[in-house]
Amino acid sequence: MNEHSPLHLHLDGNALAGPLGEVFALDPTTAWRRCPACRLPSTVAQLHVYGPEPDLTARCPGCADIALRVVTQPRHLWLQLGGGAGAFRFTLPAATPLSPRV
Repeated sequence: MNEHSPLHLHLDGNALAGPLGEVFALDPTTAWRRCPACRLPSTVAQLHVYGPEPDLTARCPGCADIALRVVTQPRHLWLQLGGGAGAFRFTLPAATPLSPRV
């Protein structure tokens, strides 16, 4: 491969701001996935969620494979997709008198 091949031409992560902003502005419970382990399609609303908060683990309703994990902290939300390593940390907006953060 040379330095001009498609694998070397890339944008930085800011290119995802528009598409991800659209996705995270929607109701997440309507998003669907196909389980990589058992191939069962399901929406987020159909996943089996185990807690208690602030640690929530959502599992496939068919085979119990981990679909996602969410951990909330006073200033951050952590999101891990699947059971693999790595997670995304989102900074939450500051609490207002009408929306207190725990």
